[in-house]
Amino acid sequence: QVQLVESGGGLVQTGGSLRLSCAASGLTSSSGTMGWFRQAPVKEREFVAAISRNGDNTYHADAVKGRFTISRDNAKNTVYLQMNSLKPEDTAVYYCAAKWSYGSMTTGYNVWGQGTQVTVSS
Repeated sequence: QVQLVESGGGLVQTGGSLRLSCAASGLTSSSGTMGWFRQAPVKEREFVAAISRNGDNTYHADAVKGRFTISRDNAKNTVYLQMNSLKPEDTAVYYCAAKWSYGSMTTGYNVWGQGTQVTVSS
């Protein structure tokens, strides 16, 4: 059974940076596609970024492209989300997720972490 634990959230001012981490444990935890999603109050959860199992393919949502970067270290079973130039609209709970099916990198995730809060003050 794969478990995902996010960390690194917090309060930051507009224009600041944070790096989120997602530690994975369990069988085949390093062999799945990993993604980051976020959910702001009274909004639906939305896709942020994803990275393929060997890290050679990444995909970022338009809203974060050029500001956020997803990466992974399979030796550490950890996925990262480097967030720069943060804006108040980036405020949300950020979730890490994993999938092992092929197809779209934005859907089909099977395992989710508990989330970490990111708050950007104006």
